[in-house]
Amino acid sequence: MPKTNIQRLVRWLHHFEDLLLAAVLSVMLILAITDIAMRLITGGSLIWIPPVLQVLVLWLGLLGALLASRSQEHIAIDVISRFVGPLGKKVCGISGSLFATIICTLVAYFSIEFIQQSIEYDDIAFAQVPAWPLQLIIPFTFSLMALRFFLHTVGFIRINNYQPNPALKGENV
Repeated sequence: MPKTNIQRLVRWLHHFEDLLLAAVLSVMLILAITDIAMRLITGGSLIWIPPVLQVLVLWLGLLGALLASRSQEHIAIDVISRFVGPLGKKVCGISGSLFATIICTLVAYFSIEFIQQSIEYDDIAFAQVPAWPLQLIIPFTFSLMALRFFLHTVGFIRINNYQPNPALKGENV
């Protein structure tokens, strides 16, 4: 597949992630405001709003982590690479990205098993809504993060002075 098609696919994926994140945040705000308004006006609210908000917090957190991994602004313990030369930075980049790939892959794999068990046991999230569709965000986000970290690992191996997020180049963050 030509480079331009890959770039278009990645750009489309980024737009999709941004849209999904904005949609989840918007729905959360609308539901929270509705819940607060109903409590103030009527003294009660719809019983299903708090559990939906809890699920949306999970979705928002995982989509935020996905966005952070995209721009290399995720939480990282990167003390050693600050004190080593170019080869050391490369080794730190490869080992850190490879470790993150393995961890994200394991979480994605075991979350799929978790969802399979949720389907098998007919877990209900709330109001007769099955739990498994709400849990699909876990393998989705961790699979994408694993793929991103794997591509960073390949980048560190194949490209000299590879910088996963060029916008951070030269910053001492």
